[in-house]
Amino acid sequence: MQIYLDYSATTKPRPEAIAKVQEVLTQQWGNPSSLHTWGERSATVLEMARLQVASLIGASNPESIVFTSGGTEADNLAIMGIAQKYRNPQHIIISDVEHSAIAKPVQQLEQWGWQVTRLPVNSQGRVNPLDLKTAIQPNTVLVSIIYGQSEVGTLQPIENLAQITHSHNILFHTDAVQVAGRLPINVQKLGVDLLSLSAHKIYGMQGAGALYIRPGLDIIPLLGGGGQELTLRSGTQAVPAIAAFGVAAELAAGELNSETSRLIGLRDRLFDLFADCPYLIPTGDRLYRLPHHLSFFLSDEYASLAKEVTGRTIVRQLNLAGIGISAGSACNSGKLNPSPTLLAMGYSEFAAKRGIRLTLGKDTIEADIDWTAIVLKQVLKRLLPPLVTV
Repeated sequence: MQIYLDYSATTKPRPEAIAKVQEVLTQQWGNPSSLHTWGERSATVLEMARLQVASLIGASNPESIVFTSGGTEADNLAIMGIAQKYRNPQHIIISDVEHSAIAKPVQQLEQWGWQVTRLPVNSQGRVNPLDLKTAIQPNTVLVSIIYGQSEVGTLQPIENLAQITHSHNILFHTDAVQVAGRLPINVQKLGVDLLSLSAHKIYGMQGAGALYIRPGLDIIPLLGGGGQELTLRSGTQAVPAIAAFGVAAELAAGELNSETSRLIGLRDRLFDLFADCPYLIPTGDRLYRLPHHLSFFLSDEYASLAKEVTGRTIVRQLNLAGIGISAGSACNSGKLNPSPTLLAMGYSEFAAKRGIRLTLGKDTIEADIDWTAIVLKQVLKRLLPPLVTV
């Protein structure tokens, strides 16, 4: 039995998306910048995908969608595209739980003399809007707060945060990679100026993403070249992957209400099945949470009796049983590092090396949930000895 529960890492491309890729590769393979018939066919495919992606997030103008190679490039374009407008370093605000695709370019800005404020989060990983109000300075030019945190599943109050930001005439960006296709998004209602997306999180192909840019907002391109994507992202577009992105976006929009409800039911069922498991402590906000997302860390009491057991240990053990999940901490050059997200939420370094994440998707069924709970409990019971009370 094989059970995949790592949908926040990537999703299996839908058959419809794969079929679209095959169609484009055989029939619309031209360069969309070319003026002849072959180019026009490809350009038509590109613009249809732009419309489909725009519709998924409630963007009224399809030209507000700039296609990129993925969510990471979209995040970098948002941060650096605004920063490069300023000759002198300014001030930027992010949260303590941003994805590295935001945290890393902001670190680079910091090295160039920019002031950076990283908003703290509570023990559930949620930003307090009052902290944003306090952090704003006269030279603040951009606020970037992740919408749905990929490691612990917490949703941020984006609409409220954007309102605060705009009341000071400051731009607001959000990384919505984990939210798109799982919860309704309307960029008009959210009030965001920039929003990042990724195709392979919604059953499209790896290698395509998008940045929504509010109409009328100018940013500086990261790449010099032929001026594709409304001059904002030079380079011949990956039309097959983008076309699949469009198909996946349209299908996700049509299925959103029913699929979100189904995932919440499965998620809560699995949380309930683990409620009597003393080895696992849930992380993240239970109320304001991605519908497909569960996360835990190993209880300090038990893990201290088997210090060699980390989140990665659990991932390996479940993989042997045919179940795919992920660890909540990163591995760099073979060295296990504590999760920056869990540290920011107030957990110890010991706990922050022992996080795990289970994320559900459209192929997940109730039987998968029930079997995973049985197997994970057995693995933990085998790896973690019982407490000895005196």
